This record gives sequence, structure tokens and C-alpha cells, in this order.
Amino acid sequence: MKRNIFIDFAYLITLAATFGAVVVLGAVAAPIIFHTENVLHYAVLDSYNAGIIMGEIFHRFSYWVYFLAFFVTVYELIMYKKGQRDSIIFASSVTVVFSSLMFSAIYSPKIISMQRLGAEATQSDTFKNIHLASELDFKILATALFILFIRRLMLLKLL
Repeated sequence: MKRNIFIDFAYLITLAATFGAVVVLGAVAAPIIFHTENVLHYAVLDSYNAGIIMGEIFHRFSYWVYFLAFFVTVYELIMYKKGQRDSIIFASSVTVVFSSLMFSAIYSPKIISMQRLGAEATQSDTFKNIHLASELDFKILATALFILFIRRLMLLKLL
């Protein structure tokens, strides 16, 4: 059974890059954009406008996340067909795919559509609950990506 190491490497790089992007967007970009007063010593953006910027960043990131969901699905199905079955990989890859699709297809569009209704809509309990759920989904995505990356490394005997 001949393996294509380049595809395995591309898969691992994709997982690692996406994990890095999720961490940077959630832990670095969002706090800076929402708290410009900590960087510039005066508020440049109010919460609504900062949310519009973050919404656009997450909307653009959604294209990458769609690609990730497709790549993980195809790669893991091929590995499964080749007999490389592992319950940890199965659980984490399913979690990656579903949390990716939840983020890109449900949470981001709903948040952006509510933002388009105006600042009042972003103060509602519905918006706050959707936003909280999207943050939780992003954390689940990061955790599942990390687990999938480590387990794939272990199975490829690179770790």
C-alpha cells in the first residue's frame, strides 16, 4: 500500500494552519478590534462597528473553513476506505466538519444578517445567544482540529 506523503503533509499543514487561524482570530484579532482603546488609548470603534469588521473577517474566513470541511471529509473517507480506522480520528473529524459547517453556514450568516438590521438588533438577546453559540462552536472547532492533528501525526508515526 503506497502512500502519497505530499497529500498527508498538505492535510497536516491545512489542519495546523486552520488551528492557528482560529486561535489568532479568536484570541488576538477579536480582542484588539473590540478594544481599540487599549491599543490607541482612545476608542476608535464602537462595539457595533467593531462587530461589523469582525463579521467581515469571519465571513471571509468562512471560505477557508468550507474548504477545510471538504478536505477533511474527502481525506478521512479515503483513509477509512484504506482501512485506517480510528475512533478518535472519526470523532474529531466529524466534529471538525460539523462545527466548520455550523460556523460558516449558520452562525456567520445569521450574525451578519442581524448586523445589517442595525445596532439595535445586535443588542437583542437573540443576537447575544447566537454570538455566544458561535464562540462556543469556534472553541469546539479549535479543540477538534488540535486532536485530529495530533492523532494523525501519531498514526503517520511522525510524532
